Amino acid sequence: MPAALYFTGDPEANALIATDPLALTIGFVLDQQVTVQKAFSSPLELSRRIGGLDARAIAAIDPAVLEEAFRRPPALHRYPANMAKRVQEHCRVIAEEYGGDASRVWSEARDADDLRARLAALPGFGEMKVWSLSAVLSRRFGVRVADALVPDRPTLGDVDSPEALAAYQATKRAHKAAMRRERG
Repeated sequence: MPAALYFTGDPEANALIATDPLALTIGFVLDQQVTVQKAFSSPLELSRRIGGLDARAIAAIDPAVLEEAFRRPPALHRYPANMAKRVQEHCRVIAEEYGGDASRVWSEARDADDLRARLAALPGFGEMKVWSLSAVLSRRFGVRVADALVPDRPTLGDVDSPEALAAYQATKRAHKAAMRRERG
């Protein structure tokens, strides 16, 4: 297990997402319409605002309280109400199906197909997030069952330093710009 994942500019947030599987998966839930840095630093701030990250507790919290924690300045996401609901649903699945332990999503997967199905069933996870989290699990955590799901393009799994994050983000921006040009 790495001591840190270099997805944010905050050493404490980087350590949290490397050592707390729920924080890592919440970061992936939030990784849309905001920067990688914002998405993956928000689990630490959420933990501070609600007194810790526990899937069962987040699943059971009053939705209005969770939404307020997301909205409090600075907001944890560009769409705080929607993301508070999505994170709560994500935690509900982790609590009910994995006993509150997000690492069981991958540690108990029988094979790559099972892992793909488990990740895709998580609220807020589409195909891109399945590939990206699989790459992180394979390349940063040594989860062999994830190896077959790693795509042939750069992902967060390739990020092993602040410089690698900058390079990944530059490549991602260039790819998106090329796609926009192709659509005309």
